[in-house]
Amino acid sequence: MARCWAVTRADGLVLGFTDHDAVLDFDGIAFRPDAGMTAQALVQGLGLSVDNTEAQGALSDDAITADDLAAGRWDGAEVRLWEVDWTRPADRRLTFRGALGEITHAHGGYRAELRGLAEALNQPQGRVYHARCSALLGDGQCRFDTGREGFSAEGVIASVAEGGARLELRGVPAHEAGWFAQGRIEFLDGAASGLTGWAKIDAMPRVGVRAVELWTSPGAAPAVGDRVRLVAGCDKRAETCRMKFLNFLNFRGFPHLPPEDWLIAPQANGGGR
Repeated sequence: MARCWAVTRADGLVLGFTDHDAVLDFDGIAFRPDAGMTAQALVQGLGLSVDNTEAQGALSDDAITADDLAAGRWDGAEVRLWEVDWTRPADRRLTFRGALGEITHAHGGYRAELRGLAEALNQPQGRVYHARCSALLGDGQCRFDTGREGFSAEGVIASVAEGGARLELRGVPAHEAGWFAQGRIEFLDGAASGLTGWAKIDAMPRVGVRAVELWTSPGAAPAVGDRVRLVAGCDKRAETCRMKFLNFLNFRGFPHLPPEDWLIAPQANGGGR
Protein backbone atom coordinates (compact mmCIF):
# COMPACT_ATOMS: atom_id res chain seq x y z
CA MET A 1 0.00 0.00 0.00
CA ALA A 2 1.08 3.61 -0.65
CA ARG A 3 -0.32 7.00 0.21
CA CYS A 4 -0.96 9.70 -2.39
CA TRP A 5 -1.76 13.40 -1.96
CA ALA A 6 -3.29 15.78 -4.51
CA VAL A 7 -3.08 19.50 -3.77
CA THR A 8 -5.20 21.88 -5.87
CA ARG A 9 -4.58 25.63 -5.74
CA ALA A 10 -7.28 28.24 -6.26
CA ASP A 11 -5.84 29.05 -9.69
CA GLY A 12 -6.33 25.44 -10.83
CA LEU A 13 -2.74 24.16 -10.51
CA VAL A 14 -2.73 20.52 -9.32
CA LEU A 15 0.30 18.74 -7.85
CA GLY A 16 0.47 15.09 -6.82
CA PHE A 17 2.82 13.46 -4.31
CA THR A 18 3.31 9.92 -3.01
CA ASP A 19 5.41 8.05 -0.46
CA HIS A 20 5.91 5.25 -3.01
CA ASP A 21 9.27 4.97 -4.80
CA ALA A 22 7.80 5.37 -8.29
CA VAL A 23 5.31 7.61 -10.06
CA LEU A 24 1.65 6.58 -9.69
CA ASP A 25 -1.06 7.82 -12.09
CA PHE A 26 -4.81 8.09 -11.57
CA ASP A 27 -7.56 10.70 -11.91
CA GLY A 28 -5.38 12.40 -14.53
CA ILE A 29 -2.73 13.25 -11.92
CA ALA A 30 0.88 12.03 -11.78
CA PHE A 31 1.83 11.44 -8.14
CA ARG A 32 5.58 11.92 -7.87
CA PRO A 33 7.87 10.56 -5.15
CA ASP A 34 10.73 12.99 -5.80
CA ALA A 35 9.31 16.32 -4.59
CA GLY A 36 6.99 18.15 -2.37
CA MET A 37 5.15 16.59 0.50
CA THR A 38 4.89 13.98 3.21
CA ALA A 39 2.22 13.79 5.90
CA GLN A 40 2.09 12.88 9.56
CA ALA A 41 -0.49 10.51 11.04
CA LEU A 42 -4.03 11.58 10.28
CA VAL A 43 -6.25 12.35 13.27
CA GLN A 44 -9.93 11.67 12.60
CA GLY A 45 -12.87 11.54 14.98
CA LEU A 46 -16.56 10.85 15.00
CA GLY A 47 -19.17 13.58 15.11
CA LEU A 48 -18.24 17.15 14.19
CA SER A 49 -14.64 17.11 15.43
CA VAL A 50 -12.22 18.60 12.92
CA ASP A 51 -9.88 16.18 11.18
CA ASN A 52 -6.36 17.48 11.44
CA THR A 53 -2.81 16.58 10.57
CA GLU A 54 0.29 18.25 9.15
CA ALA A 55 2.01 18.07 5.80
CA GLN A 56 5.67 18.85 5.50
CA GLY A 57 8.27 18.83 2.77
CA ALA A 58 11.23 20.41 1.07
CA LEU A 59 10.89 23.47 -1.12
CA SER A 60 11.45 22.66 -4.77
CA ASP A 61 11.66 24.89 -7.84
CA ASP A 62 9.35 22.62 -9.84
CA ALA A 63 6.80 22.01 -7.07
CA ILE A 64 6.27 24.28 -4.09
CA THR A 65 8.52 27.33 -3.85
CA ALA A 66 9.21 29.79 -1.05
CA ASP A 67 8.04 32.67 -3.28
CA ASP A 68 4.67 31.01 -3.90
CA LEU A 69 4.21 30.33 -0.18
CA ALA A 70 5.06 33.94 0.70
CA ALA A 71 2.66 35.20 -1.98
CA GLY A 72 -0.17 33.16 -0.46
CA ARG A 73 -0.78 31.15 -3.62
CA TRP A 74 -1.15 27.96 -1.56
CA ASP A 75 -3.44 29.40 1.12
CA GLY A 76 -6.65 27.38 1.33
CA ALA A 77 -5.56 24.90 -1.35
CA GLU A 78 -7.70 21.75 -1.49
CA VAL A 79 -6.00 18.54 -0.28
CA ARG A 80 -7.07 14.95 -0.94
CA LEU A 81 -5.33 11.88 0.52
CA TRP A 82 -5.71 8.29 -0.69
CA GLU A 83 -4.48 4.89 0.38
CA VAL A 84 -3.56 3.14 -2.87
CA ASP A 85 -2.56 -0.36 -3.93
CA TRP A 86 0.53 0.62 -5.90
CA THR A 87 0.29 -2.53 -8.05
CA ARG A 88 -3.27 -1.60 -9.04
CA PRO A 89 -3.96 2.15 -8.51
CA ALA A 90 -7.65 1.61 -9.36
CA ASP A 91 -7.90 -0.04 -5.92
CA ARG A 92 -7.75 2.97 -3.66
CA ARG A 93 -9.63 4.60 -0.81
CA LEU A 94 -10.05 8.32 -0.15
CA THR A 95 -9.12 8.83 3.53
CA PHE A 96 -9.00 12.62 3.83
CA ARG A 97 -10.35 15.68 2.10
CA GLY A 98 -9.83 19.23 3.31
CA ALA A 99 -7.65 22.28 2.78
CA LEU A 100 -4.31 23.75 3.76
CA GLY A 101 -4.44 25.95 6.84
CA GLU A 102 -1.55 27.82 8.44
CA ILE A 103 1.72 27.45 6.49
CA THR A 104 5.16 28.13 7.96
CA HIS A 105 8.48 27.77 6.16
CA ALA A 106 12.11 27.98 7.22
CA HIS A 107 15.46 26.28 6.61
CA GLY A 108 14.53 25.14 3.13
CA GLY A 109 11.31 23.42 4.13
CA TYR A 110 7.73 24.07 5.16
CA ARG A 111 4.96 22.80 7.41
CA ALA A 112 1.31 23.12 6.48
CA GLU A 113 -1.66 22.45 8.72
CA LEU A 114 -4.35 20.31 7.09
CA ARG A 115 -7.96 21.15 7.98
CA GLY A 116 -10.84 18.77 7.38
CA LEU A 117 -14.22 19.53 5.84
CA ALA A 118 -15.76 20.06 9.29
CA GLU A 119 -13.61 23.19 9.70
CA ALA A 120 -16.29 25.17 7.84
CA LEU A 121 -18.70 24.46 10.69
CA ASN A 122 -16.54 26.62 12.97
CA GLN A 123 -17.36 29.74 10.95
CA PRO A 124 -19.91 32.23 12.35
CA GLN A 125 -23.31 31.98 10.71
CA GLY A 126 -26.26 34.33 10.45
CA ARG A 127 -26.67 38.05 9.83
CA VAL A 128 -25.24 40.95 11.79
CA TYR A 129 -27.67 43.79 12.49
CA HIS A 130 -25.60 46.84 11.68
CA ALA A 131 -26.11 50.12 9.87
CA ARG A 132 -23.50 49.24 7.25
CA CYS A 133 -23.85 46.58 4.58
CA SER A 134 -22.72 43.06 5.43
CA ALA A 135 -22.21 41.95 1.81
CA LEU A 136 -19.09 42.18 -0.32
CA LEU A 137 -19.37 44.22 -3.49
CA GLY A 138 -20.34 41.90 -6.32
CA ASP A 139 -21.12 38.79 -4.24
CA GLY A 140 -24.33 36.78 -4.29
CA GLN A 141 -26.05 39.07 -1.80
CA CYS A 142 -24.93 42.35 -3.33
CA ARG A 143 -25.58 41.18 -6.91
CA PHE A 144 -23.85 44.22 -8.39
CA ASP A 145 -21.97 43.52 -11.63
CA THR A 146 -18.49 44.98 -11.07
CA GLY A 147 -17.74 44.42 -14.75
CA ARG A 148 -20.15 47.19 -15.77
CA GLU A 149 -18.59 50.05 -17.67
CA GLY A 150 -17.19 52.67 -15.34
CA PHE A 151 -16.85 50.41 -12.31
CA SER A 152 -13.62 48.68 -13.28
CA ALA A 153 -10.58 49.82 -15.21
CA GLU A 154 -7.19 48.55 -16.30
CA GLY A 155 -3.93 50.45 -16.05
CA VAL A 156 -0.16 50.01 -16.22
CA ILE A 157 2.20 50.41 -13.27
CA ALA A 158 4.42 53.48 -13.73
CA SER A 159 6.26 53.31 -10.39
CA VAL A 160 6.45 51.00 -7.35
CA ALA A 161 7.34 51.82 -3.75
CA GLU A 162 7.32 50.03 -0.38
CA GLY A 163 7.36 46.55 -1.90
CA GLY A 164 4.25 47.19 -3.97
CA ALA A 165 2.15 48.87 -1.28
CA ARG A 166 2.34 52.19 -3.16
CA LEU A 167 1.71 52.24 -6.90
CA GLU A 168 1.46 54.94 -9.54
CA LEU A 169 -0.63 53.91 -12.53
CA ARG A 170 -1.02 55.27 -16.04
CA GLY A 171 -3.68 54.58 -18.62
CA VAL A 172 -6.54 54.38 -16.15
CA PRO A 173 -9.68 56.06 -17.54
CA ALA A 174 -10.62 59.29 -15.80
CA HIS A 175 -12.49 58.81 -12.53
CA GLU A 176 -12.78 61.16 -9.61
CA ALA A 177 -10.22 60.75 -6.83
CA GLY A 178 -11.29 58.15 -4.30
CA TRP A 179 -13.43 56.20 -6.79
CA PHE A 180 -11.35 53.05 -6.23
CA ALA A 181 -10.65 53.56 -2.48
CA GLN A 182 -11.73 50.45 -0.52
CA GLY A 183 -11.83 48.61 -3.83
CA ARG A 184 -10.01 45.55 -5.14
CA ILE A 185 -6.85 45.61 -7.26
CA GLU A 186 -5.95 42.58 -9.35
CA PHE A 187 -2.45 42.02 -10.73
CA LEU A 188 -2.60 40.70 -14.28
CA ASP A 189 1.10 40.40 -15.20
CA GLY A 190 4.52 39.75 -13.75
CA ALA A 191 5.57 38.08 -10.51
CA ALA A 192 2.33 39.12 -8.77
CA SER A 193 0.06 37.79 -11.52
CA GLY A 194 -3.10 36.27 -10.05
CA LEU A 195 -2.77 38.04 -6.68
CA THR A 196 -5.19 40.63 -5.37
CA GLY A 197 -5.06 43.48 -2.88
CA TRP A 198 -7.30 46.18 -1.43
CA ALA A 199 -6.87 49.90 -2.01
CA LYS A 200 -6.57 52.10 1.05
CA ILE A 201 -6.08 55.42 -0.76
CA ASP A 202 -6.89 56.39 -4.36
CA ALA A 203 -5.58 59.79 -5.42
CA MET A 204 -4.70 61.74 -8.57
CA PRO A 205 -1.51 63.69 -7.81
CA ARG A 206 -0.88 64.60 -11.46
CA VAL A 207 -2.76 64.62 -14.73
CA GLY A 208 -2.78 61.12 -16.20
CA VAL A 209 -1.39 59.51 -13.04
CA ARG A 210 -3.34 57.59 -10.43
CA ALA A 211 -1.69 56.93 -7.04
CA VAL A 212 -2.99 53.88 -5.19
CA GLU A 213 -1.89 52.82 -1.71
CA LEU A 214 -2.73 49.29 -0.60
CA TRP A 215 -3.51 48.17 2.92
CA THR A 216 -0.74 45.56 2.68
CA SER A 217 1.90 44.69 0.10
CA PRO A 218 1.09 41.77 -2.20
CA GLY A 219 3.00 38.58 -1.49
CA ALA A 220 5.08 39.06 -4.66
CA ALA A 221 6.45 42.43 -5.70
CA PRO A 222 4.92 43.92 -8.89
CA ALA A 223 7.14 45.71 -11.39
CA VAL A 224 6.93 48.75 -13.65
CA GLY A 225 5.04 47.84 -16.80
CA ASP A 226 2.80 45.21 -15.19
CA ARG A 227 -0.92 45.55 -15.87
CA VAL A 228 -3.48 45.82 -13.08
CA ARG A 229 -7.25 45.92 -12.87
CA LEU A 230 -9.03 48.24 -10.44
CA VAL A 231 -12.55 47.65 -9.14
CA ALA A 232 -14.58 50.51 -7.68
CA GLY A 233 -14.56 50.69 -3.91
CA CYS A 234 -17.51 50.46 -1.54
CA ASP A 235 -17.45 51.80 2.03
CA LYS A 236 -20.68 49.85 2.81
CA ARG A 237 -22.74 52.96 3.63
CA ALA A 238 -26.34 53.18 2.47
CA GLU A 239 -25.64 56.51 0.74
CA THR A 240 -22.83 54.96 -1.30
CA CYS A 241 -24.99 52.01 -2.31
CA ARG A 242 -27.82 54.30 -3.41
CA MET A 243 -25.88 57.10 -5.12
CA LYS A 244 -22.71 55.42 -6.45
CA PHE A 245 -23.95 51.96 -7.40
CA LEU A 246 -27.73 52.51 -7.71
CA ASN A 247 -28.11 49.21 -5.89
CA PHE A 248 -30.06 50.13 -2.76
CA LEU A 249 -32.64 47.37 -3.29
CA ASN A 250 -29.88 44.87 -2.50
CA PHE A 251 -28.41 46.80 0.45
CA ARG A 252 -27.73 44.29 3.23
CA GLY A 253 -27.48 46.68 6.17
CA PHE A 254 -29.96 48.36 8.49
CA PRO A 255 -29.40 52.12 8.01
CA HIS A 256 -32.36 53.15 10.19
CA LEU A 257 -31.19 51.42 13.34
CA PRO A 258 -30.63 53.92 16.15
CA PRO A 259 -26.94 54.35 17.01
CA GLU A 260 -25.40 52.97 20.21
CA ASP A 261 -25.27 56.45 21.78
CA TRP A 262 -29.04 56.74 21.41
CA LEU A 263 -29.61 53.38 23.06
CA ILE A 264 -27.64 54.23 26.22
CA ALA A 265 -28.58 57.90 26.50
CA PRO A 266 -31.33 58.96 29.00
CA GLN A 267 -34.57 59.34 27.07
CA ALA A 268 -36.76 62.44 27.63
CA ASN A 269 -40.33 61.71 28.61
CA GLY A 270 -42.88 62.35 25.91
CA GLY A 271 -45.45 65.10 26.22
CA GLY A 272 -48.28 64.45 28.65
CA ARG A 273 -46.30 61.85 30.60
